[in-house]
Amino acid sequence: MSSGGAEPAQADGQGGADGPGEPGVLPHARELHGPPIWQSSRPGSIYDYIRVASFSLGPDGRIDQWSERAEHMLGIPARYALGKDPVEAFVPRELRATSRRKVSEILDGREWTGLVPYRREEGGEADGLAEIYVMPSRDENGERAAVCLVVDVRALRGIETDLAASQAVFGQSPMGFTLFGTDLRLLRVNERFATVFGGPASKYRGCGPHEFLPRSEAERMTAALRRVLETGEPVTEMQLVGMAPGEEDRRRWSVSLYRLHGASGRPIGVAALAADVTGRRRAEREAASARRNLALLNEAGARIGNSLDLETTARTLLDVAVPQFCDLASVDLYQGLLSGDEAPPGMSDGSAELRRVAFASAVSDAPLPTAPGDAPGPVAVGAVHRYPFNSPCAGALRTAHAQIIPGRESDDGPELGAVVHSTLAVPMVARDTVVGLVQFSRTKGSEPFGERDTALAVELAARAAVCIDNARLYRREHERALILQRSLLPPGDPEAAGLDIACRYLPGTTATEVGGDWFDVIELPGHRTALVVGDVMGRGLRAAVAMGELRTAVRTLALLDLEPAEVLSALDEIARGLGGDGEGRSSSARSARSRSEGTGEPRRSARTADLSEVYLATCVYAVYDPVTRRCTFANAGHLPPVLVEDGEDALLLDVPPGMPLGVGGEPFEEIEVELPDGALLALYTDGLVESRHHPLEEGLQAFRTALSGADRPLEDACDQVLSAMDTSHGEDDIALLMARVHGLPKDAVGDWSLAPEARSVARARELARDQLTDWGLQDLVDTTELLVSELVTNALRHGHGEIRLRLLLDRTLVCEVWDADLAQPRRRRARDTDEGGRGLQLVGLLSQGWGSRRTPRGKTVWFELALPDGESAAVDPAEALLSLF
Repeated sequence: MSSGGAEPAQADGQGGADGPGEPGVLPHARELHGPPIWQSSRPGSIYDYIRVASFSLGPDGRIDQWSERAEHMLGIPARYALGKDPVEAFVPRELRATSRRKVSEILDGREWTGLVPYRREEGGEADGLAEIYVMPSRDENGERAAVCLVVDVRALRGIETDLAASQAVFGQSPMGFTLFGTDLRLLRVNERFATVFGGPASKYRGCGPHEFLPRSEAERMTAALRRVLETGEPVTEMQLVGMAPGEEDRRRWSVSLYRLHGASGRPIGVAALAADVTGRRRAEREAASARRNLALLNEAGARIGNSLDLETTARTLLDVAVPQFCDLASVDLYQGLLSGDEAPPGMSDGSAELRRVAFASAVSDAPLPTAPGDAPGPVAVGAVHRYPFNSPCAGALRTAHAQIIPGRESDDGPELGAVVHSTLAVPMVARDTVVGLVQFSRTKGSEPFGERDTALAVELAARAAVCIDNARLYRREHERALILQRSLLPPGDPEAAGLDIACRYLPGTTATEVGGDWFDVIELPGHRTALVVGDVMGRGLRAAVAMGELRTAVRTLALLDLEPAEVLSALDEIARGLGGDGEGRSSSARSARSRSEGTGEPRRSARTADLSEVYLATCVYAVYDPVTRRCTFANAGHLPPVLVEDGEDALLLDVPPGMPLGVGGEPFEEIEVELPDGALLALYTDGLVESRHHPLEEGLQAFRTALSGADRPLEDACDQVLSAMDTSHGEDDIALLMARVHGLPKDAVGDWSLAPEARSVARARELARDQLTDWGLQDLVDTTELLVSELVTNALRHGHGEIRLRLLLDRTLVCEVWDADLAQPRRRRARDTDEGGRGLQLVGLLSQGWGSRRTPRGKTVWFELALPDGESAAVDPAEALLSLF
C-alpha cells in the first residue's frame, strides 16, 4: 500500500474541488458539508507533517512489503528489509526476546500498538523511537499476516509542541491576530480582536473586512489583502481608522499583512497583525506639536524684536504665526499708547480705541472677520475701532487672559466669516500693562485650538508685546530727543552782516537714534558773525541734551567776544565738567586722551566710559569780520572747513584740528584767513561725508567736487550738494552750514582816529553827524551824537592812549569807541545826589544793545541802534535823560 497523501498533485489542478479559475482554494473548505468525492489532492496533508509509513509481515513473520516512506523515515532501504525478520532487522539486541513474543501474538491475530525503538543501520545503537500500529491480516492463501503503520514519535511530539505554541501565540497575543482564507474571509480571530470589535471570536469567522470596518477602510483592507495574496509581498504598518463598538472616539490601528504557505509552498491564506496605535498616534501628534511649537518659539526669538518700529514688529509676529500656527491673524494696539499717552482712558475695561497695525492671511486677502459679539464688519489695517464691552475680545483685554472664541455658521455665502471655526484672542501684556490684542484664527479643515496652542499663543504674544513696548518707548524717547534737538537749532533762515547763510539739518532714519549734531549762527558786536558746527559723540536723548548744553555754552562764550581759541578752551572745560563721573574731571580727560593717543591705561567700568563718551564732542568755531573780510578759525577735532573761491576748486582749509572737547590738556590754535567777495565757506558734520559704504577720504573728495560746481544761488547750491552726496544711508545726522561772503562796502564804514584830548568829544559828535547825514539817517543823529559823546568822554576819563571811532551800517547802525585801557566799563545805578555815573545807563536806555570787548591793545565799547522803519518812533534823548533823575 502506497502512501497516497504523498503523491504529487496534477500540474493543471483539474479534477479537484478547486474548480476551474480558482487555484489555491483549499478543497476541504467545501467538502465538509457535501458528499465525498474522488479527487487529486496536492501535497501538504497532515500525513506529510506527522510522517506516517507502512510495511507488512508475511505468515512466516518476515517482512514481505516495505514502503518508500518507511525507507525514508527509518533510513533502511527495501533491499535490506524485505525477507528479513523485523526483530533482527532494526530492533536492538537486548529487546529482541520481547519483540519475538509480540510478533508471535500478532500472527495469532491480536492487534497491538506500542512504542518501538529502532536503529538506522546494522550493529548500531537505537537512535529512533517509532509508534507502530499492527493490524492482523490474511494473505491470498488465508494464512495469518500483519499490516503495520509506523509514526515517527519525534515528529509527532514536534507537531504537538508546535500546535500548542501556535495556540498560545494566537490566543495570548496582545495584538489582534487574524487569519484570512484565500477567499479573503476570516478563518480565525483571536480574543484580542474580538474584544476590540465586540462579541465572541466565533462571530467573525467567515466575515469579510466590510463587516467590521467602515466602507472606505474596508475597501483599502480588501485591496491590500488581495495584493498580498497575489504577489506575496507583505504590507507593514498600514493605518486603518474606525470606531470601536460602544465608543465615540475614532480609533486608529496599524495592520501588517503577510501570506501563509503550506508545506508544499502553495498559498493557504493571509495572516494579519493589528495593533491599536491610537495612543501612540496621539503621542506622535503631541510630540510633533511640541516640536512645531519649539520651532515657532525659536523662530520668534530670532525674528521678533529685530526692529524698533511698532508696525514692523507686529508684522514680524504675524509672519511667524501664519501659516505655521494659524490661517489668519491680526494685531491691534491701543491708540492712546501709539499717540504717546501713558495711561489713556478706557484701557482698564478694554473699551478704549485700538488701531489695527497688522494683518496676515494664508487663505484670503480680505480683512479678518469680527468674532461673535464684536462690532459688525471687518476692520482694515490702519483703522481705529473699539470692541463692545461684552465682547470676547474686550473681555480678553479687560482680564489679560486669552480666550478661545468658537466660529459661527453663516448663511450669507462663502465669505471668510463662514469658514473660520476657531479664534484665539490673546492680550499683549508687557510689564504688567496690556498694550494691545492679537487674534489667531483657524479655518475649517484645520484642528481647533487646544491648551497647548493657547500656551504657545500667549508666549508669542508676550514676546511681541515686550518688543512692541520697547519700540514704543524708543519711539517716545526718539521723538522727544528730536524735538529737543530741533528746538536747539537756529531758525531756518539765519541772517548775518556780510554773509548769505544757507543751512540744512537731516536727522538719521527712525531706525537710528538721534545724534548730537548742531550748528549755529551767532551775531557778534561790530556786525561780526560766529559760525559754529559741532557733533557730540553718542546717540539718543543724552547726546541731544549734551548738545543743547554745549550749544548754550557756545552762545554764552561767544557773546563775551572771546577769541575763537579761547572759546574752545572754555568750552572744553565745560564739556569735561558735564562728563564728570564722580572721580573728578581728570579721569574723563585721561581716559579720552588715552584712547586718542593709544596708551595702555586700564579701562574703567562701562558706565563710566559711557558717561565720558557722551560728552566728548568735536567743534569748529569761526568768526567773520565783514569790515576786514577776514575769518578766524579754531578747531576741536572736527573735520576741516571747505573754502571755494570764485573760479577755483574747493579747498580744505588747513586748520589745526586740536583735541575733541572734553579731553582737555591741550591748547587750541587758531588761524586767520582772508575771504574774498563771492567766496563760499562750508562747515559740516561727518554724517555728510562718511558712511559704512565708503571711507572718509572718498566722501571728502565727493563733497569738494559737489562744492566746486555750486555757483548758483546759495539755497540751490545747498540742495545740489545734498543731492550729489549719499545722504540717504541714515546712519548719522547731517548738519551743513554754507555761507557766501560779500563783506561790507567801504561807504558803509566810517573810521576815525581821535587824539586823547577834551576837544575830541566835539570832534566825535561832528564826525558822527556828518556820516549819518551822508547815509540819510537824520532821525538817528541826535541819539547817536549823545551816545558817541558819552563813550568818547568815558574813554578820555577812564582810558589812555589814542581813541578810535568807527560807525558801521548794515541791518543796524553800530558805533564803536576804541581805547588802550584794559579795564572794562561797569554799569552802576547812580543816586539822586550824584552828578555823574549815568552815562552807561543812558546808553542802555537809548540803544538797542551795548557792550564791551577786549582787543589785543585795549578794549572796545559799542552800542547798536535800530534803523528807522517809518512806523515806530525813536526814543527821545531828552525824555530818556530826564528819566534817569
